[in-house]
Amino acid sequence: MMSGCGAAGLAMMAHRAKRTWAEEPEPKVRVITRGPQHHWFGYYDKFEFDPSDRYVLSMETDFEHRSPRADDEIRIGMVDLHDNDRWIELGKTTAWCWQQGCMLQWIPGSNSEVIWNDRQGDHFICHIMDVTTRETRTLQHPVYTVSADGTTGVAPDFSRVQDVRPGYGYPGLVDPHKEDLAPGDTGIFSVDLASGHQDLIISIAEVVEMGTIPRAEPGIKHYFNHLLFNPYGERFIFLHRWRYPNGKRLSRMLTANPDGSDIRIVDGNGLTSHFIWRDKNHILAWSRNESHGAAFYLYEDGGDKIEVVGKHAMPADGHCNYLPGGEWIVNDTYPDKNREQEVYLYHPGKDQRISLGRYLSPPVYTGEWRCDTHPRASRSGNMLVIDSPHLHQGRQLHLIDISAVNL
Repeated sequence: MMSGCGAAGLAMMAHRAKRTWAEEPEPKVRVITRGPQHHWFGYYDKFEFDPSDRYVLSMETDFEHRSPRADDEIRIGMVDLHDNDRWIELGKTTAWCWQQGCMLQWIPGSNSEVIWNDRQGDHFICHIMDVTTRETRTLQHPVYTVSADGTTGVAPDFSRVQDVRPGYGYPGLVDPHKEDLAPGDTGIFSVDLASGHQDLIISIAEVVEMGTIPRAEPGIKHYFNHLLFNPYGERFIFLHRWRYPNGKRLSRMLTANPDGSDIRIVDGNGLTSHFIWRDKNHILAWSRNESHGAAFYLYEDGGDKIEVVGKHAMPADGHCNYLPGGEWIVNDTYPDKNREQEVYLYHPGKDQRISLGRYLSPPVYTGEWRCDTHPRASRSGNMLVIDSPHLHQGRQLHLIDISAVNL
């Protein structure tokens, strides 16, 4: 692995930021994982940094550029930022995908426990490990997102997701409801992380009957994906998605209480994409509305207020998140005509946009095995980590130091 200065120098020489909104000093960037193995974290809405900002979670694999098979085992580990980015192996899994990994994350409210999904025989499970003691317990159900107090997880049916949209579920199990367009005995499950007890709290059939399905037609197949608790664990988002016979998909954004009650349709036009909670009552999401067309909007959970955000500063869909404090948005772009993905910050109140660099994604990174940057913030908000292959070492984790940026 290169030293921090060498990696940062290469990254910044090859990928100078093209600023259009604000001139700031180039942030320091260094690669924190090494080849020949490939490393990534996946989605952008989970804790990758431990509370001390010392350890960064990652997955490791020996191959790229194809779909995972049921017998493809990857390694789970963490990088010690205080010990020359040393790799510390924690475990393994055969339940994973390129876009979202195995739902690896630090458990909220804990200083030392991590959780990830796996497969055991004919069902998916999850492991919870204390990385200090290495004590591990296994629950007989997977999770997607975990409540703020670390007691409850919720999850969709991953075999259903894999059947309807390969690349977001896990290979290895056949969806038992494959022929049912809107099954009543699967959907979203709640998991007690202490006892392992699980319950079906929202069925697919139940939600299909709620409100109006935009552009409904015979043969559309329904499923749930993209679940996320709000910062206080009081409610969670989920996307109700449906696939048309031609393969196209639409989505509604809904929220619910942790027990599945009080379901609300927050964005029902069928066009919701990436989203994040700003606080316990507001959700930033890419969608389309009559007021400003395709844009990021701030939705009120339980209210009717919708406000456009960064119409000109954030003109394209991306993996949005908030830095701690909720004032600054961190976002990215998909590859442009030069195959570059930009990572940037935006302050809605100041209408200030700061580029953090453009990172090359070679053409081979496409479709199911593309490598989105998915920027994730440290707990302090002073660092970001992205997944990127721009140094031609395969996908690796890159740390961006934003402590010197004028926020």
